[in-house]
Amino acid sequence: MNDPTTTRPGAIVGIDLGTTNSLIAVADERGPRVIADEGGRVMVPSVVRYSVDAGGRAVVESVGDEAKRRAADAPERTVSSVKRIMGRSIKDAAGDLPFLPYRVVEGANRTARVEVPGVSGGPPAVVSPQEVSAAILREMKARAERALGRPVTRAVVTVPAYFDDAQRQATRDAGRLAGLEVVRIVNEPTAAALAYGLGLRAGGGATTIAVYDLGGGTFDVSVLRVTHAADAGGTDFFRVLATAGDTHLGGDDLDRALAAVFEREIAALPGVDAAAAASPAFRAALAREAERVKIELSESESASARVEAPGAGVYRRAVTRAEFETLIEPLIARTLACCERAVRDASLTAPVDAVVMVGGCTRVPLVRRRVGESFGVTPYTAIDPDRAVALGAAVQGAILSGGVKGTLLLDVIPLSLGIETAGGAVAKIIPRNAMVPARAREMFSTQADGQTAIKLHVLQGEREMVEDCRSLGVFHLRGLPPMPAGIPQVEVEFLVDANGVLNVSAHERRSGKRASLQVVPNHGLSRDEVDRIERDSYLHARDDMTRHRVVDLTVNSRLDLKWVGERLAKHRDRLDPADASCLDRGIAGLRSMVDAASADWRAVDPDAFHAAKESLDRAAVRLMEVSIAASLREDPPSPAG
Repeated sequence: MNDPTTTRPGAIVGIDLGTTNSLIAVADERGPRVIADEGGRVMVPSVVRYSVDAGGRAVVESVGDEAKRRAADAPERTVSSVKRIMGRSIKDAAGDLPFLPYRVVEGANRTARVEVPGVSGGPPAVVSPQEVSAAILREMKARAERALGRPVTRAVVTVPAYFDDAQRQATRDAGRLAGLEVVRIVNEPTAAALAYGLGLRAGGGATTIAVYDLGGGTFDVSVLRVTHAADAGGTDFFRVLATAGDTHLGGDDLDRALAAVFEREIAALPGVDAAAAASPAFRAALAREAERVKIELSESESASARVEAPGAGVYRRAVTRAEFETLIEPLIARTLACCERAVRDASLTAPVDAVVMVGGCTRVPLVRRRVGESFGVTPYTAIDPDRAVALGAAVQGAILSGGVKGTLLLDVIPLSLGIETAGGAVAKIIPRNAMVPARAREMFSTQADGQTAIKLHVLQGEREMVEDCRSLGVFHLRGLPPMPAGIPQVEVEFLVDANGVLNVSAHERRSGKRASLQVVPNHGLSRDEVDRIERDSYLHARDDMTRHRVVDLTVNSRLDLKWVGERLAKHRDRLDPADASCLDRGIAGLRSMVDAASADWRAVDPDAFHAAKESLDRAAVRLMEVSIAASLREDPPSPAG
């Protein structure tokens, strides 16, 4: 085989591990291309059929087309759309469970797992979403090895831009189970832009691209600035300016909107078996029929649905494109709201130059029409929307292995990362839409005398207070020597690597003590949580900032009151009575502010609070001078020489 890729041992494949379908691609001197099977099919349905052996172990029977074709005769043992529960808790996945024909149970750390029924009444087996995804990845790995004639061991795998640390780590674990080293995790819309942008090299210049990615289970939009080689020193820069999305909105939801209509009408038929019609298996059958109708409506103005209704014969129904568009309009509106947020966050000074459509659902006419209206440009559809992500992943693989030169990809994190400070406030360390890899440091100290340990609570979100953000992890910096409050110097460093995985470390400079944490929470963000985080950050911005300011003033004022009170008690007799009286009034005024703020942060005017603190600081200048002079008398400096 005279394939250039086979002679380059460092070649890395690109994999689009999708909710509905998955693809594998490779890039070489002939350019990026998706790898097909022996029958010419490029897409592998993300479906795995299991059985359980005599020892109670789940065994993969088939993957892809074969598993999908036989799903109807054993729906409880056929796992599809597992990406929806990847890295999530069973609580977060609750909204999906009624639509899944297989049973989902709670596993370790509250994670969602798939239960496969046992044979002949035997015990069931439990498999994790990572294991299901690994079976799909193994199928694609084998396909690539047959096509390329060599072992495939390394891959770039794509994920939705809004996948958090746990979901990215779950994807990496699936790769390892499949015998693949996942050398890079790339956001799906970024990969699509990479596939699109390389074709613009000849023209030079800069282009602003929006990538609208509506897949089977997730939606992402990213805004990128592509600076081409002609005016960037020979290097193409793909810089992500902003990203937004919804990890729980995709083509499956469009199918369900139509399936819900079928379900309601079937439930009203005379003689229908209500229990059978409400079963997960029948709902899955309705979803499959809805998907078929959706696809047909992308080409025709009407389509006919046909389903065997339990106990009521054959259910038939005509569906027009206009009726379908009315059903899905609210879902498409949600995606457009994400687009508006991404454009706003990107701080563009001019409209985008192009909108790239990615994902099979972007073939729906309403989607293309509404996206074109929203951005004011005709969506770009020259690249097959099903293949764009895999092609871009292959290009990134070629970049990493040295096959493609002169290209640099700069991605971003989707939500801000920070740490809890005194009073329950959040100090943002890395803001959302910061480029990755990202590194940031902040200095902190203690709030009580004699502290020998500090708790470090890592958070994700856009709000100002801990209670409104999501906890990512907690670790402790221990073994500090006892010191007065405010003396320890704790440097906290956040590092987000190129895969979007967060590492946090802390270093107390005086003692040299260190601690670190790779933040991998047990499960990821649900759709409602992402929506709430984004929505609440705008609705409560003014109150949040005020509360944060009051909390900071309260914490710092307590330190001032402690320091001034202790030294005033010690050196009062050395002060002019007028200065001492001024300090008494300042202490009383600031303490009343602290007490009021501690009871209810809304009870104080932050400007008046700040003024009271500044007043005490000014009044304490003379006390500081007296304290320093007394200290020098008690412990004079050693004579020179």
